[in-house]
Amino acid sequence: MEVIDGNRIAAELIAELKAEVTAIAGRRPCIVLVRVGDDPASVSYVRKKGQTAAEIGIESRVILPPATIQQPALAALVDGLNAEKGVDGILVQSPLPGHLDERAIFARIAPSKDVDGLNPINLGKVAQEDDSGFSACTPAGIMELLARSGVSLEGKHVVVIGRSLLVGRPAALLALQRKPGLNATVTVCHSRTADLASITRQADVLIAAIGRPEFVTAGMVKPGAVVIDVGISRVADASRKTGYRLVGDVHFASVAQVASKITPVPGGVGPMTVAMLMKNTLKAFRQGAGK
Repeated sequence: MEVIDGNRIAAELIAELKAEVTAIAGRRPCIVLVRVGDDPASVSYVRKKGQTAAEIGIESRVILPPATIQQPALAALVDGLNAEKGVDGILVQSPLPGHLDERAIFARIAPSKDVDGLNPINLGKVAQEDDSGFSACTPAGIMELLARSGVSLEGKHVVVIGRSLLVGRPAALLALQRKPGLNATVTVCHSRTADLASITRQADVLIAAIGRPEFVTAGMVKPGAVVIDVGISRVADASRKTGYRLVGDVHFASVAQVASKITPVPGGVGPMTVAMLMKNTLKAFRQGAGK
């Protein structure tokens, strides 16, 4: 059994991006990170994105509207960034406070600057296999992890647990694409799937993105399958100073006994998400003002 080291693979990708950005003459790519309010996880994620951008040489700006900002004001902020020539990528950190229409804000971001891949036009481009758009960063990171770990999806059965617009659906669309290393047969399962385990046991590659801690157990996995764990949750653990530990959607200890390859949590898919955001930002720069 091999543990897929997302930290190592993300570091490889970041080094490649740094070399590309260093070679750029003139202004560097620029991403603007919008974080509404002070959700602790969002604070951590935005900080990490800014640090990774700096490591690569990508300019990043952080805008911090108050949690009380109303929909028209946030929409106007996005409109201003859409129009700003020196901005290549825009990311509005999720989740937004409950009084805001998150989907409407994501759709407001210009598709050419939507480096998080959440605008419906970019999701449609993924479905049409149009490489001019942007794939959502976590699904794109999963495909990069698999490719760099020597896993081809050609003719394989990929089972995705979860149908979110952020991970499950775009992951399925990417795996289906008629491209080298992809071309999978894909099944998408969700909370209403009957006899879920009978389907997951058919998977050559199982992608767990259901948001339930340690939901996938060894009995749900075909021996020799590749298991990609997208989830991250806090569970109580009195033995830790923090009082909790981080786990994924997969019960790692048991599933590792039957899988051929598996991603850990943390240190698996998570680092790839940030690296792919930076890759998308460089792509936006090359397609836009930096062309």
